[in-house]
Amino acid sequence: STFHMYVQPVVHPQLTPFCTELTGIIQAMVDGQPSLQQVLERVDEWMAKEGLLDPNVKSIFVTCGDWDLKVMLPGQCHYLGLPVADYFKQWINLKKAYSFAMGCWPKNGLLDMNKGLSLQHIGRPHSGIDDCKNIANIMKTLAYRGFIFKQTSKPF
Repeated sequence: STFHMYVQPVVHPQLTPFCTELTGIIQAMVDGQPSLQQVLERVDEWMAKEGLLDPNVKSIFVTCGDWDLKVMLPGQCHYLGLPVADYFKQWINLKKAYSFAMGCWPKNGLLDMNKGLSLQHIGRPHSGIDDCKNIANIMKTLAYRGFIFKQTSKPF
């Protein structure tokens, strides 16, 4: 199952050329989209529908680095006065997992991890949905090789 949505920026509603160049997201893709609050509500609905909120089901987010869930999301939620769901407060940093499994740090993130595992990079770097597909492929490959994933974030 896949969850993918764009968010209408509130503070800086006009995307910068840097943002478009980095992510491939253009203004027309975010204009008229739901707010962050609405998207987070939809994430919660999706997780419930998928059974991921069932207390008997273990699930955890996987990130390429700690920044997204340690800094960006909590900071944005604080700024907008939104709560941060508990499921966003623990995660597996794939860079750390990869370095444990392979014995080297992936300086260039997903690109290095794909190369180190002889995997083809999917899509565009810094495209959220493409990054998720690459993260899933890297995880599947490491799991297939016998790596056991563990939470890498520290509890809040």
